[in-house]
Formats: sequence, structure tokens, C-alpha cells
Amino acid sequence: MSIDCDADIVSARQKGRELASQCGFQTTDLAVIATAISELARNIVRYAVHGEVVLRLLEVNGRRGIEVMATDDGPGIPDITLAMQDGYSTSGGLGLGLPGTRRLMDEFELKSDFGKGTNVTVRRWKR
Repeated sequence: MSIDCDADIVSARQKGRELASQCGFQTTDLAVIATAISELARNIVRYAVHGEVVLRLLEVNGRRGIEVMATDDGPGIPDITLAMQDGYSTSGGLGLGLPGTRRLMDEFELKSDFGKGTNVTVRRWKR
């Protein structure tokens, strides 16, 4: 789904929660997944203006889960190590978005090319 404004953040969050519910995640996990989606989508709106969030259910070796892929063609992240530190923010926020998302999800992958965009893929596995 396309992410261009705050309303898209809400929509992505709701769709992710619905998909995770179909997978059988418990209420607490639904909130965690929705929060991670919100953080990733909010970063797109704040830093890149436009991007996309792709949600999909996973089944690997009998494990079920959800994958969230957030991509944009924005300015990219010049220093990933710095961006992954709690409290670091270039926008005056709390600096919890990416590090917080990493803690919320079971798997976290971040690729960013400065001047070309960012791709973040996260996964949460059903317990």
C-alpha cells in the first residue's frame, strides 16, 4: 500500500493488525505489530514523503508469521549506526522509531543508500 500522508499510516496499521489477526496472533502481539507498522510508515511520511508498505503472511518450516516491508526512494540514511541509537533523531522526535521497531519485532533488516532510499523489512513469528 502506498504511504503518502498520516491517513495512510492509520490504514497500514489497521491492515497489518487485520492480517496478523488472520494469522492467529494474540491481542498483545497485534498491538506490537501495529506499532511497528506505524513507526515504519511514519518514517516514510516524515523523511521520504512517499513510499510503500507491503504486508504478507509467512509460513516457513511450520512457523507462521507476518512480514512488513517498508520502502521509499527518499534521501536515505547517511549513518545507519547513529540512526539505530536510542534518542537519535534528525527531526526533533524522541528517536525511538527504528531502534524501537527492532526491539518489537523478531527480525529486522535495514538497507539504505544515501540519496537513493531506504528499505526496512521486519518479521514477527507466532509463538
